[in-house]
Amino acid sequence: MHFLSSTLENYLINSSENEPALLAELSRETHLKVVRPRMITGHFQGRVLSLLSKIIAPKNILEIGTYTGYSALCLAEGLQKDGQLHTIEVNEELHDMQRRYFDRSDYASQIIQHTGDALDIIPKLNLTFDLIFIDAYKVEYDAYFEAVIQKTKPGSVILSDNVLWSGKVVEPLDPSDKATASLLAYNEKLKNDPRVETVLLPIRDGLTLCRVK
Repeated sequence: MHFLSSTLENYLINSSENEPALLAELSRETHLKVVRPRMITGHFQGRVLSLLSKIIAPKNILEIGTYTGYSALCLAEGLQKDGQLHTIEVNEELHDMQRRYFDRSDYASQIIQHTGDALDIIPKLNLTFDLIFIDAYKVEYDAYFEAVIQKTKPGSVILSDNVLWSGKVVEPLDPSDKATASLLAYNEKLKNDPRVETVLLPIRDGLTLCRVK
């Protein structure tokens, strides 16, 4: 997941906006108590998500894959005052931890949690989303994309995380590695999909930014 030297990574962080105290606390608790803490968005990418959200100023945000809530809190920083962020997580055991931090933030009433399979939940959301963040099961990325693009409008932005998959996308493919195969197909699809404009950014483990035409 580290494509730059630790020295350069530290320089990037130190040259960017400081991590808010609440998010730093959430990061510490995640690393202490939750399995696979490397899944957390983290300081640098979190500030990227925050700034993108502030630039877009979305009325409605959809997140697929809440984990412990770090990225949701970053994205919520750009919400309009009457906006909402809907976040979907399949692991119900993380619900209470997410809520504790959401309730301590300035966006408590604006963040709506959903627990279950995103592909079941998304069709039931009767909203148009200005900003969407996909960060869940990699083998389902194509299905997530097709589900969410039905909930967008021209100018909506769809972000997809982990699209470089620790560099595996440029290594010989293991036939049993379904996640990497799915991401390779997904990355190629987005580049050629006439419905969106796409750029893949080398941020952390790869972040694709698509603008709906």
